Amino acid sequence: MPINILMPALSPTMTEGTLSRWLVNEGDTVNSGDVLAEIETDKATMEVEAVEEGTIAKILVPGGTEGVAVNQTIAVLLEEDEDASALENFSSETEASAAKAEPKQEEAASAASTAEKTPPSTPPSTPTAPAPVSASGDRIFASPLARRMASQESLELSALKGSGPHGRIVKADILSALEQGIGKAGASTETSAAAPAKAASAASGPNARELADMLGMEYELEPLSSMRRVIANRLSESKQTVPHFYLSVDCEMDKLLAFRKELNASGDVKISVNDFVIRAAALALKKVPAANASFSDEGILSYKNADISVAVATPSGLITPIIKAAQNKGLGVISGEMKDLAGRARDGKLKPEEYQGGTFSISNLGMFGIKDFSAIINPPQGCILAVGAGEQRPVVKDGALAIATVMTCTLSVDHRVVDGAVGAEYMAAFKALIQEPLSMLL
Repeated sequence: MPINILMPALSPTMTEGTLSRWLVNEGDTVNSGDVLAEIETDKATMEVEAVEEGTIAKILVPGGTEGVAVNQTIAVLLEEDEDASALENFSSETEASAAKAEPKQEEAASAASTAEKTPPSTPPSTPTAPAPVSASGDRIFASPLARRMASQESLELSALKGSGPHGRIVKADILSALEQGIGKAGASTETSAAAPAKAASAASGPNARELADMLGMEYELEPLSSMRRVIANRLSESKQTVPHFYLSVDCEMDKLLAFRKELNASGDVKISVNDFVIRAAALALKKVPAANASFSDEGILSYKNADISVAVATPSGLITPIIKAAQNKGLGVISGEMKDLAGRARDGKLKPEEYQGGTFSISNLGMFGIKDFSAIINPPQGCILAVGAGEQRPVVKDGALAIATVMTCTLSVDHRVVDGAVGAEYMAAFKALIQEPLSMLL
């Protein structure tokens, strides 16, 4: 019997992804373990492997398709002893599956979709909108979740272009329309396409693209990647809903730099300043465990391990691979893990568990010569440490002017979970470790 190849869930929170490209064609013979396709999530590109032997009979979702729901049928595999005739009574069911598959969280909405076709014998408790149609009277195909979101946001589905299978409108299309201000009910498609995404931007004037068009400015429009869209949404939410406050300290680094030089001269492992920062941040969390926490509606989550997320720049945006239980790892182990994680992060090859679930973040822009800055908290974490460049500055020691290498570090704190005194205690512990690096070996 033909076998459905489904869109995999690459992380516990994944509901949809982008099918970047197929590495096989229809008619190709594959073995168990062969790589079939590349799937792009919000953070990385992962490979999909065949779990059965057979022949690729039909590819239902083409490469480059966004918003493909988890568990949606993306292709059909014929077993070794089957030929194309086995698809005669199978293809219609498969294509129907591809057209209606959605994440599990949408199952309730699917029931409402069924009610559109079969009126219930008793009135439903929640009115169900009729299936949308275009101006020509043709039915518009949209997922139950997309229809519900469109109704809540007063969007006209007829004004949107679907990116799902067979032009089906999916969740990603609704989110894109909201960001671009397209398809608002009561406005023409042409007017909606030119409207700002939010009323606030309308009040403040034209957005960047509108202004560029008005002034005849030349530009290239690069569509938002899944990763960039998630970064924009999460950091906007963080800045708007998390009450940030900031604590800065200046750390003298001369002892650390001398110790690092000695270590690197005597061993095969090359330790970076960032490795020391990760180690110090983790040990400071061990000394001040109240700073290793997150806020939730159910209560404060206090973590047992210092899982340090480290911001790494990639062509698609920032990603934060994690050094897990960093308080228990030496500088050499941290250095090796960080080099491996950073390299695979830039190549989009991290596993979801390698960048999800950290308890504390570090963003280091010192290598770019940035003196100091304040970072935005990475939800649901309670703190993020911004690390600036080490530079020679005049300092006063024992009443006399001297020169020292100084690094400014700023802690952004979620005031719902970490109070000012706890944050100050943490920064004092961190500074002491940086200024006395031998204490990191204890």
